[in-house]
Amino acid sequence: MAAKLSGPVHPGLMRVGNLDIEVVVVPERNSVRLTVERDARITATVPAGLDRAFLVDAIKGRRRWIYDKLEARVEDAALRPAKQFVTGEGFLYLGRNYRLKIVDEAPFPVGLVRGRMLLRRDCLDQAQDGLIAWYRHRGGAWLPKRAEPWAQRMQAPLENIAVRRLGYRWGSCNRNGGVNIHWATMQLPAHLVDYVLVHELAHLHKQDHSAEFWSVVARTMPDYQQRRARLDRLGALLWLPEGSQQ
Repeated sequence: MAAKLSGPVHPGLMRVGNLDIEVVVVPERNSVRLTVERDARITATVPAGLDRAFLVDAIKGRRRWIYDKLEARVEDAALRPAKQFVTGEGFLYLGRNYRLKIVDEAPFPVGLVRGRMLLRRDCLDQAQDGLIAWYRHRGGAWLPKRAEPWAQRMQAPLENIAVRRLGYRWGSCNRNGGVNIHWATMQLPAHLVDYVLVHELAHLHKQDHSAEFWSVVARTMPDYQQRRARLDRLGALLWLPEGSQQ
């Protein structure tokens, strides 16, 4: 039975039962996409002009799925490692674990030298921001070269890649060919970074997560489902310190 008309939905916070839903209106979309972010925020990405009652029905119809995802996000948060900036602590870079070494002298605040992650002692007070800046710098140099062959293969109109703090998203893109990648992605093995890149490059063709979008991903990366599942498992174990997400 069709939902009674109640007027178009607007961007912003919407409450359905005991769930708070952040509504994002994307004119290019033609369907509703519900997402439970890694910080347990619930987002509904919807077409412009969508009837509010239709969205409420769609959310109610997926309540069981939403609750299951919320429970999984709580479990993920409990697994996420807390790091100490002491000699011997491990930090991942492209899937490999590197031990931290606090040093008195170095030409940089943070650096990777002969298999050790060096942190200069006088930078300990800003160690978290220093490590994040290092990941962003490394990603800024590595990701464009990694993405170029995928972009050519997919005929994706990639203009640039930026490494940013993206909350709990792995990546984002815009209509002008710009792709953003979360700095924490640089902790993942390279083949999972490839999945993140292919996912975002596919969005340069299709902004939604329609069957056509996933078809683009599958043609480019036939084993994407296995990579996606592994990304879900490993993502909960990456270092993502509180207060660093924005």
